[in-house]
Parts: sequence; C-alpha cells; structure tokens
Amino acid sequence: MPEGDSIFKAAARLRPVLEGKIVVRFEAARAAGSMPKPGCTITSVEAVGKHLLVHFDDRHVLQTHLRMTGRWDVYRRGERWRKPAHLARAVIETEDHVAVCFSAPVVRIHRESATGASPSLRRAIGHLGPDLCRPDADLDEVVQRMATIPDGTTPVVDVLLDQRIAAGVGNVFKSEVLWAAKVAPSTKIADIDVGTRHQLVELAAKQLRANLTTGRRTTVAGPPGSVAVYGRARRPCRRCGTPIRSARMGVDARSTYWCPRCQPER
Repeated sequence: MPEGDSIFKAAARLRPVLEGKIVVRFEAARAAGSMPKPGCTITSVEAVGKHLLVHFDDRHVLQTHLRMTGRWDVYRRGERWRKPAHLARAVIETEDHVAVCFSAPVVRIHRESATGASPSLRRAIGHLGPDLCRPDADLDEVVQRMATIPDGTTPVVDVLLDQRIAAGVGNVFKSEVLWAAKVAPSTKIADIDVGTRHQLVELAAKQLRANLTTGRRTTVAGPPGSVAVYGRARRPCRRCGTPIRSARMGVDARSTYWCPRCQPER
C-alpha cells in the first residue's frame, strides 16, 4: 500500500485543478450506484489516511484507495495520457483539465444524505485512527488506541501498520520509525512502555509530515531519498555500521528492515 504522505501529495496535486470547478465529464466504469453528473461542482479533495476522497456539491463522494497499483494523473484537456485508457478507473474532466485514476483496485461512489456522511462511507473510513499526516492529529488518542489491542503478543510491526490505530504509516515508515526509536520490529506491544509508545507515534507523525512536500521520501540526514534501513539489507547501519537485516514479518509478511545491534531483541 502507499504511505499516507503519497496520498496527501496526490490530493495536493488534484486540489488546484479540481476544487471549485464544474464537472464536464465523470466516468467510473467499475463503480456501482449513482454518479456525479455534468454540471455539478467539485467542492473539495481530501486525503484520509490512505484513502483519497473527492466531494461534489450534489452530495456524491468518490473514494479511491490506490494500494500498490493505482495512481492519479492530471492532464490538460486534449493532452495525451501516459497510460492506456483501459486502465482508467475514474475520470474527472473539467473545462481545463482531466484527472485520471489509473489501476486503483478500490473505486467507490458514495451518496451523502442532507444530514451527513453516507453509511457506506462511514464503513469505509469511520474505523480509521487519527491521520498522522495532519498537523492536528491527536497523538494521545493513538497511544490510547494502542492500549486497546486485545492481544499483547501482537508485534509492533503490525501495530504500526494497523490503520485503526493510526492512519498513514506504511511499510517504509514502519521500518524507519522503529530504527529511529531503537525498537526491534518483533517486539510485542505489551513489552513496549507508554513512553516508548508515545515516541513511536511522535516519530511517525514527524517523518510523515516532513515528507508531504518532498519529491523523494527522506528520513535521515543526507541527499533526497536518504533512508536509515528500508531497502538497505546487508548495508552498514548509519548509526553503528552493523549490516542491516531484513525479513518478512507480521500478519501480512511485509518486508521489514532493522539493525540487530541498535534494535536488540527484548
């Protein structure tokens, strides 16, 4: 799945060309239900964790989740697309631009009522924890949600990726945050004290927010794209020189990187 900073940046690219604009054409061939009609206005574009939402003034909401295959592109009307049209999962055309969502596995249309969000949209995003990309995210609530995990043997790698605890952390930041906090990725959540839990959440928020305007994801000092451990298996740790290890960990067997000396097993 993409990291939360990627979705935040996608929303930032879409806002200037969509918000306040009148829809000339809307297509979402694989989505069910009613859809925004030409003539309606796009009221807002927002990132909610790893979901991107486009709101229309006729109370429709387009929800996309890119996972590993999807992407949003923006073109001027008449400009040639960089991907074939059969991969388009949603197309929003205005007087000047065309925004195209390619290859996203999740594309849904929701219809809000006059009193609030639709039940289907609440089911899609209502369970998410605070979005760590947002400057007003309640970090204390994230730590409180960690305390509600029923199984204390859950490894911290799964906790950091659990969007119900906090939205936005993906596989890269998972490894980078644990290295920065000197916590072994296999550590059980019950073995992590409250102070360290706060540290993990604060580091995750700091790293995500630092990358909201960057071209290449960067987590340590150095040229753009510099990271501590992710993708650096067998290369020296930037802190102690020990070769970085990697393994698939957690319930989804996601690639994980760590320094065995800086992040010793508890």
